[in-house]
Amino acid sequence: MRNKKTQDVVLLAILTALSLVLAFIHVPTPTGFVTLLDVGIFFTAFYLGKKEGAIVGGLSGLLIDFLLGYPQWAFFSLVFHGAQGYFAGWKGKKQLIGLVLATVSMVGGYFVASSLMYNVADAVTGLVANILQNVVGLVLGYLLAQAAERIGAINDVFKRN
Repeated sequence: MRNKKTQDVVLLAILTALSLVLAFIHVPTPTGFVTLLDVGIFFTAFYLGKKEGAIVGGLSGLLIDFLLGYPQWAFFSLVFHGAQGYFAGWKGKKQLIGLVLATVSMVGGYFVASSLMYNVADAVTGLVANILQNVVGLVLGYLLAQAAERIGAINDVFKRN
């Protein structure tokens, strides 16, 4: 018999790795970069739920900052992308509120952190890029989750309600 916890860890590791691969598609900005990292976070949250979204979001955000040479952002990314994945995974009547909170946690979090680390003017310049990154991630993550659901890409053994 297979160990369920091992399967869960392996699945989350694979989704984190896939999110990191997506994050290497990035466009530099004055205060960092815009990536497709959020696609993996939103996909995981929509398809598997809030806990899994938080884990993949936090780990992939943390790791990509170290891998791309932005260690000063790593802790912030752990928190902001973790919260983004958690809120995006809310289901039912809370889903719309969750998507708003996911956006606010990422965009607002980076705005505050950038204001503290640099200045408000730099933080303002990063707003558009972060909003764009979040919206693109949300839309593509949703579409991928719908496609995965339709074709049964991840065995129901892994899925949670």
